[in-house]
Amino acid sequence: MYMYIDRRYHGRRRRSPWPIVALLLLMVAGGYLVATRTKFFVNPFDPLQPTPTPTRSATSYLAEAEEYYQAGRLGAATKAYARVTDLEASNHEAYAQQAWLLILLGHPDQAIDRAKKAVDLNPNARNLSMLAMAQDWNGQFDEAIKTALRAVDKDPLSAEAHAVLAEVYADKNNWIRALEEARTAVKLKPDNPLAQRNLGYVLERQGRHEEALDAYERAAKLAPKLGFSHIGAGNTHIARGDYDSALAEFQKAIDANPDSPVGYDALGHGSATSGDPDRAISMLRKAIEIDPTYGQAYAHLGRVYYSLLNWESAIDNFNKAMELGVRNEMDFYELGLSYAYLKECSNAVKWLEKALELNPNSKPALDGLKLCARG
Repeated sequence: MYMYIDRRYHGRRRRSPWPIVALLLLMVAGGYLVATRTKFFVNPFDPLQPTPTPTRSATSYLAEAEEYYQAGRLGAATKAYARVTDLEASNHEAYAQQAWLLILLGHPDQAIDRAKKAVDLNPNARNLSMLAMAQDWNGQFDEAIKTALRAVDKDPLSAEAHAVLAEVYADKNNWIRALEEARTAVKLKPDNPLAQRNLGYVLERQGRHEEALDAYERAAKLAPKLGFSHIGAGNTHIARGDYDSALAEFQKAIDANPDSPVGYDALGHGSATSGDPDRAISMLRKAIEIDPTYGQAYAHLGRVYYSLLNWESAIDNFNKAMELGVRNEMDFYELGLSYAYLKECSNAVKWLEKALELNPNSKPALDGLKLCARG
């Protein structure tokens, strides 16, 4: 048997794939063109657009502020708290903390503005205490007493409120009330560093130096990263005539708060008082380098140059201090006398009279006016 074979069958012919491939490529290209049609018209010479970066939150800045504060970097903490209030204008706690730090950094005038915002948002005892403290350190004693009394009325159990009131009473020379309020603050909260520091301040102002030093030491142990207790202790040592101990305390203040001008200013002023003008100038210039707006350092530098009979440099620094808001009898009359010694009485009289406005019995100012009258 033979198998029939159809000789016409030669197997299925394979069609060429290229027409199909070309069609698919056209379809893909068309889809891409539709999806990205606008990019074909972008100028290739345009610069690349920046990659968007996420905006930091107030919570992030708050954490950063607390970290700086705990490390003793008061200047950096203040800036971070400012970013918090920029993003959260209703955050009264951040305003109050800014006020606290600005006081410690030697800018109570700026602190008043921050504290007032905190009080406007929430007139609680802490916010009122910060406002009273700022007013007191800015020399506004009558306003400070009113505000501190409001704080105590708001919360009679607030150690901070009683501590601030004690400091204001001390600055008003009301010694009985000052000591009473300071002891109340410590009794309410013995581990509150502000209460212990202000007890030290009240005792220091009363000349009870040993007790004051004990209180300052307790405050420093409770808050080792706040140098203002060391500055208080240093001032007490100066009052006792112990300059070595004073300068050691001022150095501790610098170590605690290295980005603050206050410790350097205190060490510079203390060095001048102890008879070391070269070190004083170096430290005071460092304070100004850290914060060119810290007027007290310019005033202290003016005093150093005055003691060195360098009238021109004294005038330059005193004038800068005055521009930054310093108001002090000694600085006024030393600036006036510097002009008088240079035979510039037209400039001298203005400052000598300002000294007399603060103290009508200021002998150096009166002597300066007599010097100018003699020609």
